[in-house]
Amino acid sequence: LHLLSRRQRQMCIRDRNKEERNMKISVANPIYDSVFKFLMDDERIAKTVLSALLKKEVLSVEMRKHEHPNITRDKLSMFRIDFAARVRENDGSTQLILIELQKTWLDTETLRFRRYLAAQYNAEENIQKQGKNQGYALPMVAVYLLGHRVGDIDKPVVYVGHKALDYDGKEVENGENDPFISSLIHDSIIVQIPLLHGKINNRLDKVLSVFDQSQRTEESQQIINLEENLYKDDPEMMQIIHRLSLATMSAEVRQEMNDEDEFFAVIEARDTQVMKQKKIISEQLDKITEQQGKITEQQDRITEQQGKITEQQDRITEQQDRITEQQDRITEQQDRITEQNAQIKAMAQAMLKNGVSIDIIAQSINKSIEEVKAML
Repeated sequence: LHLLSRRQRQMCIRDRNKEERNMKISVANPIYDSVFKFLMDDERIAKTVLSALLKKEVLSVEMRKHEHPNITRDKLSMFRIDFAARVRENDGSTQLILIELQKTWLDTETLRFRRYLAAQYNAEENIQKQGKNQGYALPMVAVYLLGHRVGDIDKPVVYVGHKALDYDGKEVENGENDPFISSLIHDSIIVQIPLLHGKINNRLDKVLSVFDQSQRTEESQQIINLEENLYKDDPEMMQIIHRLSLATMSAEVRQEMNDEDEFFAVIEARDTQVMKQKKIISEQLDKITEQQGKITEQQDRITEQQGKITEQQDRITEQQDRITEQQDRITEQQDRITEQNAQIKAMAQAMLKNGVSIDIIAQSINKSIEEVKAML
């Protein structure tokens, strides 16, 4: 009995540990604009997310003017937030930078991103008005959270940086940090949300894991189930999870999520209809192409037949030329014979006049007496 009780206790402990390891917590899906805005409104969380993305310590962050598009309008969703962040560089110095964060669910024309960046380049408020770099623009980093993949790139996060090089391709010392250069170019960070599959290898993976869409519940795509055990020893991540949990309790956020679902349902229906129409058009184009192929094939056959007919006509013309040539030769021969007969007749008539007998004339011209009589 004592051994059995001990086994039971061990089994209970194992079951409890297993339950703790598999404990799930349901939170709002941050891919929704409303949830993401609610999340990033928390300064502590904004610092956590931006620090992970930049791979630098963000000492302070201020949300500047942001654009939250009216999701009931018939246009593609593109959520934008501007941050002014003071970051600690690798050499220990601090720098104020501008972070342009743009998020979209759907495939979006890059022109939309470029227009927004152009507006930020032109904004007077992004010019430094104090310090030794006065008059230069704040260094800028563009962050793109994409709900779709970019081409064939299979990395979930892509860093696109710039380097200052000389003619020989050698890096120019301090070129990247020069305020003139940094005013005219910017680095980019591209996050492909569909490629987030729960693997946590670094700090950024851990922060972005809350965007992993493979963890959505079957009942509603508005909810994501996270393994709380993965984050319980990380106060910053627990703050994120707590904030996402609060989002599920906000009637305003839930309503905005429903509005987004309705909007994208319309977009999806429209895109489905467009895809069907494109498929129909593609099938029609295929049929037209097939018909054109058949017509081209028939034209080739006709051209081939016309070539054969032309060849036959050439042969017939050649034969007719030969016949004409032969006829000309026959006519020439007939003319010669006629001329010879006329000469023989004239000679016979002359001999007859001179008293030569018909017999001798016949012998002379190698004709019979009857032929000579007929000739005379």
